[in-house]
Amino acid sequence: MSQELAVLTITAASIGFFHTLFGPDHYLPFIVMGRARNWSLAKTAYITTLCGIGHIAGSILLGMIGIAAGIGVTRLEALEGVRGNLAAWLLIAFGLVYFAWGLRRAIRNRPHEHKHFHSCGVAHSHEHVHTDGHTHAHEEQGKKNVTPWVLFTIFVLGPCEPLIPLLMYPAAKSSFTGVVLVAGVFGVVTISTMLGIVMACSLGISRLPIKRLERYSHALAGAAITLSGLAIQFLGL
Repeated sequence: MSQELAVLTITAASIGFFHTLFGPDHYLPFIVMGRARNWSLAKTAYITTLCGIGHIAGSILLGMIGIAAGIGVTRLEALEGVRGNLAAWLLIAFGLVYFAWGLRRAIRNRPHEHKHFHSCGVAHSHEHVHTDGHTHAHEEQGKKNVTPWVLFTIFVLGPCEPLIPLLMYPAAKSSFTGVVLVAGVFGVVTISTMLGIVMACSLGISRLPIKRLERYSHALAGAAITLSGLAIQFLGL
């Protein structure tokens, strides 16, 4: 490995780590959705990894096409910007829809008491909710199945802005090995960072005494995803 390629590889690893760390969209949706939908850690890790692969693969494919077609880095970055805007707005839209659904569910699931009077003169009351007992199983299963694929689609559309400029240098040197190495290191570090943050936060949240907020978990998840999308769109995170 040449010294230039070694430096570029280290740069790719560093940028992959910090790009992920400072981009809440890389981990916040998985943390809040995993909590709201009661995903196991294994399922949360699987969905996070799948979305991370889609996220990286989209930019690698675009970069490879650009390299093969001789498209300049400026034009590719402009296209990545369009993809970034689209992904951010889709994340915002998904978060708002999920927030509205979660809020409606929380209102319907508000605990309330029913009093019962028996012929023997004994009276008692019990607290219950309507949603859990009356939600149709196939409706819930449908929502559980669709959500990961919505996230996957958004992540495929979401660009890795730093990746394409990193790929261009070894490509300009006609080093296919360098292109593969830089893309591989960037991808592994990005997905590993996503997984590390998601797993650590998921474990931490599972130990918090937030039972009273469980009813609002879906609404809170939608709000967090919306804020994540807004931060990307308007703060450039």
